[in-house]
Amino acid sequence: MCCTYIFCVIVFCVFSDLLSAQSASGDQESEEESDEEEESGDDEEEDDDDDDDDDEEEVDDVKDKGDGGMERVVALSSFKGEQDGDLTMEKGDVLHILKKNKDGWWLAQDSKGNKGLVPKTYVKAQPLQETGTVEEGEEEEGDDEEDENEEEDEEEVGNMNEETQSKSKSSLSNWDTVRKAITEIDATDVLSAMGAIPAGFRPSTLSKLLEDGVTYRGSHYIQPELSQSSLSFKDLFLDPDTGKVRARTSRVCVCVSLWSCRMIPPPGVGLQVLSRHIRFCAFDGEKVLSNIYTVRATYSSKNPKTWTFSPRMSGQLPSLLDGECFFRCDSDSANLGILFELGVTYIRNSTGERGDLSCGWSFLKLHDASGALIPLRTYELTLHGGTPYETNVEVDPSLTKGVTGSVFQQMMMSRRVPKLIVKLRTPNNRTMSHLNLLPDTFVGCLCSVQLLAIYRQLLADTLLLDRVTMQSADLICSSVLATFPGILDQSDLLDALQYKWDNAEKLMKRSEKRDMSVVKREFVRVYMDHVFPLLYSADLPAPHWADEEVANQRARIIFTSPPTTLTHQAFDISQVTYDLLSSARH
Repeated sequence: MCCTYIFCVIVFCVFSDLLSAQSASGDQESEEESDEEEESGDDEEEDDDDDDDDDEEEVDDVKDKGDGGMERVVALSSFKGEQDGDLTMEKGDVLHILKKNKDGWWLAQDSKGNKGLVPKTYVKAQPLQETGTVEEGEEEEGDDEEDENEEEDEEEVGNMNEETQSKSKSSLSNWDTVRKAITEIDATDVLSAMGAIPAGFRPSTLSKLLEDGVTYRGSHYIQPELSQSSLSFKDLFLDPDTGKVRARTSRVCVCVSLWSCRMIPPPGVGLQVLSRHIRFCAFDGEKVLSNIYTVRATYSSKNPKTWTFSPRMSGQLPSLLDGECFFRCDSDSANLGILFELGVTYIRNSTGERGDLSCGWSFLKLHDASGALIPLRTYELTLHGGTPYETNVEVDPSLTKGVTGSVFQQMMMSRRVPKLIVKLRTPNNRTMSHLNLLPDTFVGCLCSVQLLAIYRQLLADTLLLDRVTMQSADLICSSVLATFPGILDQSDLLDALQYKWDNAEKLMKRSEKRDMSVVKREFVRVYMDHVFPLLYSADLPAPHWADEEVANQRARIIFTSPPTTLTHQAFDISQVTYDLLSSARH
């Protein structure tokens, strides 16, 4: 009780000193302003150098006000510009964001005035405030900014009392420290300080990229890529002898089996976990090179630190839970590899706030020093904390706290380190033939490879055979081409198509399965009869990640409601027309 009383007295005295210092500064400033108005004319005639200094500082003030309207970010890692228009930056540099492009490259300006594009994953928004610098948009800070500008004018004139000046600087410095402590604390810092999450957890990097748009989604990467002239395609060709899509081999094309994750520290009791998952993509150490694919993990309440994939169940395994995936990338980067990010979607019990956390990440480099592909076998990858652009960060530093250099303790510690177990293998001949019809860079689930290959064949027929000229950019009347990519972002609709296609394929004769024209015609029929009505049904709620209630409602409609009983949304031309210019990748 006594300590509490003493603490309150100290806080009251500190704030009293701050208020008195500000009031004294305000009185002194008003007196100095009146003196400046009387002596301004004499000062201008006596000293021209002072006028030049005042003009320069007025320009600085205008520049500061202009910069205040732009978002400031801090470079998380060094970036060396590789193309014209890129901005080279070092770790810790403060940049001003001038424009945010949807492709993930932001126009920025450094402290030297250089302008260029930087990847948004290399920077982090952070309101860096120095002593006497106040951000715009806050009423209380506006008053402090006026006092600060007046104080700088008084320092230039040199008539301000030294004792009052030092008190004013001290008060502004204290308030800036308080403001900085408040504005720089985000939700992750709060949860870490509360002990709700380990210190190595961060906001999910790959989740943020998925939320920013369709750039890193499968629905975007399945589209054909235009050449530099925009008159042909880089990854879609027809074989003139067979009339089928020409198979294209990529630099890396392997199957990835997600087995399990061990010793993953669970969040604290203040968070309710909605989803445990792993996201992976092609990565070269600097930027994401492919679409980002997500696989949900399962766990047992008896062993919450172990995550598993591909659970055994009766019937069809949902693609969202299937750990059998494929990885295909044609990048020539020497540092090409697979980036794995473990994550959880949570909701705070106290505030109801949702968020995505990274529980650790690992990078598997696919080529050795000589450029050869690494052996295809099982790998036990150590998970790192922080973001993929941070180094030497542990997922849970408490695991290694107090560990000495003895061999026994090092062995015990290695068993507590979070690990991810994956297996790389070569696809079989049938799977490889389907994978070679896909874009040069693509990752996804193995169970949907055949559906993706048939869609690419339909694209080739329409874009390379049916068009009058290659220069034609007219809208193409095809509901399948226009809407199929959308179901890649809705795994339950993709599962429904897979289920209906498997049933239809069982009824086909062996000769019909070898006839591509029959296969394409049957695929279009199955899609239009069973999936297209669901995609634009007014009864089907919009997908919402990690929302079990919405997922159950969608499952009841998708797998139990006949398509003829569904209410269709209002008609839109985009439902039946394929726009090549807006859909193709550039």
